[in-house]
Amino acid sequence: MRGGCRLFPLLLLALLRGLCHGREPAPGAVTCGSVLKLLNTRHNVRLHSHEVKYGSGSGQQSVTGVEASDDANSYWRIRGRSDGSCQRGTPVKCGQAIRLTHVNTGKNLHTHHFPSPLSNNQEVSAFGDDGEGDDLDIWIVQCSGAYWEREDAVRFKHVGTEVFLSITGEQYGHPIRGQREVHGMPTANHHNYWKAMEGVFIKPSVDPAKHDEL
Repeated sequence: MRGGCRLFPLLLLALLRGLCHGREPAPGAVTCGSVLKLLNTRHNVRLHSHEVKYGSGSGQQSVTGVEASDDANSYWRIRGRSDGSCQRGTPVKCGQAIRLTHVNTGKNLHTHHFPSPLSNNQEVSAFGDDGEGDDLDIWIVQCSGAYWEREDAVRFKHVGTEVFLSITGEQYGHPIRGQREVHGMPTANHHNYWKAMEGVFIKPSVDPAKHDEL
């Protein structure tokens, strides 16, 4: 009986640890519908777009990295791969497919088989109208737990071409002098980690069905 008494606190501790590391989302989970900035942790620049088109490759709207933390063109909205697949306030799971829609221009983060202008990796652009593009706008959130937490460094893997959203430090000249090239790379490495930064985060839903869909 004494042995059983000694085991009870250990069993209770194990149970509590299991609850703490369960699949319930933490208050800091990134949620569908949130508007945020994404920081590349290796190069300390934020994912950015603007009404400047590439002069080569696809000719679509360019995507870059900027050092300024207060640039209004660095906000992106988290959406599902299709309407209704990512309800407002629902925590984003690791391994979930999402779209990132540029708030100011309504175009989606996109990549395709064009070479990027500076590094000759894969071009990343912003594509579509009013948040509607095509299947090459879909990215998988890669993280280590059950949900994407705000404090986590995560990767975004493109579904259609299997590259990772990356920055390796190449800088543009005129008319976007000093901004960094954003591109897709085939390998997972320290150039493709991103962290959620400034933004408006929708609180996790207790009952997602009560929230409007994106």
